[in-house]
Amino acid sequence: MAEKSPRRLKLEESLRADPDDPFLRYGVALQCLREGDVAEGRERLLALLADRPDEEIASYLQLGQSYAETEEFAEASRWLRAGIVKARAKGDGHAAAEMQGILDSFD
Repeated sequence: MAEKSPRRLKLEESLRADPDDPFLRYGVALQCLREGDVAEGRERLLALLADRPDEEIASYLQLGQSYAETEEFAEASRWLRAGIVKARAKGDGHAAAEMQGILDSFD
């Protein structure tokens, strides 16, 4: 794993000060994925979803995309389908459509 970026270090520092902040938790997870630290990024998204399964719709999308990028389509489908259900339950048709579009691209 390459050295952590200054952005990631700053996000992690902020998260240490407020470890329950879902926005910071999500931000660190995305930064991990951007930097190629896929395992940690996924772990952080999974932890966020475990704590806030009905609120973190974007985490389902990011997790699904992460698995799709590594051609783990069954796992990607699992998370995208779960995200679609959660998005629809919250009335977020845009997020549901975005996740459906990714699923449709697997065919």
